[in-house]
Amino acid sequence: MSDAELLRFGAANKGLHFERDKNGELVVMTPTGNRTGMKNMYISRALGNWADEDGTGYAFDSSTGFSLPDGSMRSPDAAWVPCERWNALTEEQQDSFSPICPAFVIELRSRTDNLSDLRAKMGEWLANGAELAWLIDPERKAVEVYRPGRAPEVLEGTSAVHGEGPVGGFVLELARIWG
Repeated sequence: MSDAELLRFGAANKGLHFERDKNGELVVMTPTGNRTGMKNMYISRALGNWADEDGTGYAFDSSTGFSLPDGSMRSPDAAWVPCERWNALTEEQQDSFSPICPAFVIELRSRTDNLSDLRAKMGEWLANGAELAWLIDPERKAVEVYRPGRAPEVLEGTSAVHGEGPVGGFVLELARIWG
């Protein structure tokens, strides 16, 4: 499906969440459970509040799809895009699945998510241009930090995770995620 067809398909199937992999296959995502939704809202709000204060970029929530260079359309749980990259897009591009890879993404693992699938998705984010990505796993109380050209760093039992590079200064307190 093209981006326009996928947008129409999504509008006709409200309540379902879709992504498209790099092979053009449609990936149907089930809605999250309420506990995961609450945790994801906390993450999105924290990133959004920081982005507003910082002023160098824009935060996006889990309902946002990005059309990536490999042909996939992916939707992270939270994302951040620098102002100059976002403002370089046309209004039409901003209203669709924007042809841009966020500089920073967060994926939150729910109880039903397959960890190996999420790890592969993190690799896709980096391969498409993300500079930093966090995979937050409440079950293990761990955050996997992904950076281009490096093995993931696993932070276990930490109380906070600190942004760097594109989101230097962003701090996500994890007590509400672990609780």
